[in-house]
Amino acid sequence: MDIAPAPLRLRLDGDALVSNWRWLAVQGGSPACGAAVKADGYGLGAVGVTTRLMRAGCRDFFVSNWAEAAVLEPLLEDGISLSVLHGVRAEDMAQALASPARPVLCSPTQVARWRDAGGGPCDVMVDTGMNRLGLDWRDDVSGQIEGLAVMTLLSHLSCADEDSPVNVEQFARFRHLTRRVRAQRYSLANSAGICLGADYGFDLTRPGLALYGGVPRAEAAGHIRQVVHPQAQIIQRRRVQAGDAVGYNATWQADRDREIATLNIGYADGYRRGFSGRGEAHADGACLPLLGRVSMDLIGIDVSARPDLSEGDWVDIGYDLGAASAQSGLSPYELLTGLGRRFDRLWG
Repeated sequence: MDIAPAPLRLRLDGDALVSNWRWLAVQGGSPACGAAVKADGYGLGAVGVTTRLMRAGCRDFFVSNWAEAAVLEPLLEDGISLSVLHGVRAEDMAQALASPARPVLCSPTQVARWRDAGGGPCDVMVDTGMNRLGLDWRDDVSGQIEGLAVMTLLSHLSCADEDSPVNVEQFARFRHLTRRVRAQRYSLANSAGICLGADYGFDLTRPGLALYGGVPRAEAAGHIRQVVHPQAQIIQRRRVQAGDAVGYNATWQADRDREIATLNIGYADGYRRGFSGRGEAHADGACLPLLGRVSMDLIGIDVSARPDLSEGDWVDIGYDLGAASAQSGLSPYELLTGLGRRFDRLWG
């Protein structure tokens, strides 16, 4: 039986995705430019993202765990690299040893586990100040990884989206490591790190947020294009009389008769309650304010100015990542990765 299209969808701009990657590649200078496609391609769909970036020339991809790696393994071909950022647990070993993907070993325990199992090429994460994952930069990292075939030595910037002295400290620590720890390549910069300058690129950059339309620093403004465009279908149009309330807890009350459209989208889809009374939809340039609270599956918008809109019509959900972040109090990362499975994802 054919499944009907969902009443909500993501229009995904493949040209914008590729344009963002190409700008980041140029901005990063001579290093190779990879792509973080973890969290299901930041909510867009990892397979769709990876396929398009591979066609554009990207050769290095990063996911968080081995379940994410399994989804992308069928896409891998000669010259394509897939790294698993959270390393390898005991539970992962059977898959990891058989997989074309590489673990990014993050702790002495993981290093020992991989070495003892006779694991092949790997990557290694060194912590240079974030205190999250990685071998401590102050330890004898070279001695700890002796005997491993290390393809890429990585670290991660903690404050690259700010003008912080921490960036300079982490850069200096990592540069020191590159002179003492042998690996085929070295990688430090994320999206914001790329904007700090070509020196931060080393051999490989690993953009994430900026690929998907997030502006990590002011240097990227005007260059990074929006990729994700949510749309929702009108389920019902109704007249609300002056004095009537809309939504849970009657937080919005009509000051005059209004025309309201109910849309099939809510916080279960990642459109969070922070948009209540602040969000908006659009139709052919007209702004349609969100009224009342966002519920699990539904929101109401004011369509008084659009008598032509009716049940079954589609409207655009205001989701410019900068503006939506200010409206909702959510970071662009949350806005992207929270987009739910009920959206149809349509690439254009």
